[in-house]
Amino acid sequence: MRDAPTTGASEEVTDAEEGSGQRGEEDRQAIRLRHQHGPQYDWRIGRDGQQPRQRSERTLGIDVGGTFTDVALWDGEKMTVGKVSSTPQDQSAGVMTAARAAMPADESGDLLHGTTVATNALLERRGAKTLLVTDAGFESLIEIARQDRPSLYDPFADRSRALAEPDMRLGVDVAGPALDDVAESVAELADERGAEAVAVCLMYSYADPALELALRDRLRQQLQRRGMPDLPVSASSEVVAEFREYERFSTTVLNAFLSPEVARYMRNLAERASESGLVNDISVMRSSGGLVSLDHASDFPASILLSGPAGGVVASAELGELMGCHTIISFDMGGTSTDVCRVRRGRPEVTYNREIAGHACLMPSVAVYTVGAGGGSIAWPDPGGALRVGPRSAGADPGPACYGRGGTEATVTDANLVLGRLDPSAKLAGTVSLRRDLAEAAFGRLAARLSLSTTEAALGALAVVESHMTHAVRAVSIEQGTDPRGAALMAFGGAGGLHASALARALEMDSVIVPPHAGVFSAFGLLLSPPRADAAQTINAVQATSARLPDIARALLGQTRRQLEHSSGATASSTKLIVDMRYLGQAHETSVPYDPAEPWSDLCDRFHRLHAERNGFSRPQDPVEAVTVRAEAVGKPALAWSDLPDFKPAPQEAWQGRRPLLTASGEIEADIWWRPALRPGAEVTGPAVVAEGESTTLIAAGERARVHETGALRIEW
Repeated sequence: MRDAPTTGASEEVTDAEEGSGQRGEEDRQAIRLRHQHGPQYDWRIGRDGQQPRQRSERTLGIDVGGTFTDVALWDGEKMTVGKVSSTPQDQSAGVMTAARAAMPADESGDLLHGTTVATNALLERRGAKTLLVTDAGFESLIEIARQDRPSLYDPFADRSRALAEPDMRLGVDVAGPALDDVAESVAELADERGAEAVAVCLMYSYADPALELALRDRLRQQLQRRGMPDLPVSASSEVVAEFREYERFSTTVLNAFLSPEVARYMRNLAERASESGLVNDISVMRSSGGLVSLDHASDFPASILLSGPAGGVVASAELGELMGCHTIISFDMGGTSTDVCRVRRGRPEVTYNREIAGHACLMPSVAVYTVGAGGGSIAWPDPGGALRVGPRSAGADPGPACYGRGGTEATVTDANLVLGRLDPSAKLAGTVSLRRDLAEAAFGRLAARLSLSTTEAALGALAVVESHMTHAVRAVSIEQGTDPRGAALMAFGGAGGLHASALARALEMDSVIVPPHAGVFSAFGLLLSPPRADAAQTINAVQATSARLPDIARALLGQTRRQLEHSSGATASSTKLIVDMRYLGQAHETSVPYDPAEPWSDLCDRFHRLHAERNGFSRPQDPVEAVTVRAEAVGKPALAWSDLPDFKPAPQEAWQGRRPLLTASGEIEADIWWRPALRPGAEVTGPAVVAEGESTTLIAAGERARVHETGALRIEW
């Protein structure tokens, strides 16, 4: 999802080598090594009630994208980073290829994993045939949804089709017949109609889950009797105990729909890991920016729908604080899409209610906004003769024309190569040569259809894709009432550095930061991510009933601590409470930090201030309602940025010569720099291209980049 062409000397392990189960010298050399020296790091972890055990000294962060699978290995003394080809049919194959390539011979470690398996299953509707069980009369609720339309001015735009088809919805009278009879009828229908998963969503289970959980347990017993013990059953009060029945039903159906596909993937990954002897324990990144166990990810797949982008956002927050940038926007540009997210004071913006592929999801997630604009996005003329870019992508196979794998359509990557921004002699992941002649031919064909020159078509493609990405940055800043002019743009992903300064300057942003390990920053971010547990409970309390708020909040905190220990074997190093509040009559809430020891009046005062900050007004005289209490508990991450050693440049010449770049003003000569050899404090003035093993950064005329002590590049103008 976030992969893009990279430059440098890293090599990749082929899929055939992955299947061999051998770890020869060629595998160990498959990843370009970047060594750093620092202290060892140690922690403890347990699984499923087992006693905590000594955590491995080595920890792998592996993030799967559409084109490449990125890996970052921390062994307590040095960092190893690189890329291998993704394996779309079974991501676990590429994950183990990356683990084999990075891990030293006869060693093993723990795996922290970012995956798009749930996202892909949803986008492709490759999930389970799901039976929805709810109160009689509410069977069509998930199809009725809300009154808003997908596109306000397009009468032909339809909502996404509900994941439980009309003939797979069953209304039951839980207040009438015995619960055993209801469960038996549900199991009979599930068997008769070939259900592969069941979602149980009773109307008021968010307030009292006892009846729903009892129905779930009896249903599982009936399925066991019918020889279907592995049929997953999701109960809404267990998935998300919040009001708003449509959103709760949608999230529960989403969870059930994804359960079999995600469970199969996690099982395959666990089996491959066990057979390889490389991996001791596996944790999966959840959408909220924390890690959970493999079992928890299998049981609650709706919680990992944004597993992929979350790692880079976590790392962006850490680096932003270290560099004194308290407001940043992470900008992750890969092969097929670009993900952006606002980060304030070291904490990513987290949303508790969003749509993913047209389906409401109440699971907490980093507030990532995604557009279909990446290195593989295809440039094409619309029927009116205008140049368009994306959202269709060339993907990994055949890929951009310059890959030489049979692709013929012009892409953003081809444009960067035609214009000289990418080194024609570079190899992707060390094995795939870039063919400038094929890129020029692809843009030549496109240019002929647009009555443009090849250079004009390539420049136009970059202008269009940068316009799309500028809109994405506006969506998480200006459109949410935040001024981007005081923020820095944190650019990573294989293609992020090539386009970041153009976006930032268009929005008058403060600067651009290109972090170390930019091409694999999401994998690196997994190492910085802590184990995490989240819980929520709707309470609808006003001043007269606010006395129960502290007890509910403390109970939720205890729940998250127990969940964290059970799922990850970790002890909570920090906890947080949030209360969603609103003025009576409002339809939306504002999330307010909460301390159970404080009085109701203090919580309301804080709500008034935050409401004024985010909405431009407050009404201190109006009654206030506490709607939902949220708790989070986090453990200690495998790596803190302070554990990393001081950045040391590579012992080689940084300046690599000059190369012509084609711009709208004509051809110019740009200095070429090798980033790993740039020393802290060094300054590069544009026009220049800064290359490294996993990504490339463009510094335009009038811009200057200084190397921070962390190895990050800070670009200003």
